[in-house]
Amino acid sequence: MTYAHPEVLVDTDFVSKNPPSQNLKLVEVDYDPENGYRKGHISGATLIWWKRDINDPITRDIVDKKQFEALMSKNGITPESEVILYGDFNNWFAA
Repeated sequence: MTYAHPEVLVDTDFVSKNPPSQNLKLVEVDYDPENGYRKGHISGATLIWWKRDINDPITRDIVDKKQFEALMSKNGITPESEVILYGDFNNWFAA
């Protein structure tokens, strides 16, 4: 399979050699954190819970820009951060 922008993808080797830091953030995005993040995750990764953090409970849509910016800030992510996302359900919610 080919990707339009393969330069934005990293593999597990990259993650193992580049632990989370001030500028590199590793985020696990889970639909079911009880069976994902809480059972085990990559050291230094933060959790974003799809149903609680990203899915607006009233509109049932993605949170708005202001809410998203607050969520990123809470997780130590700034506009200058490089962010690696992964998660449960074959990374569906991370994508």
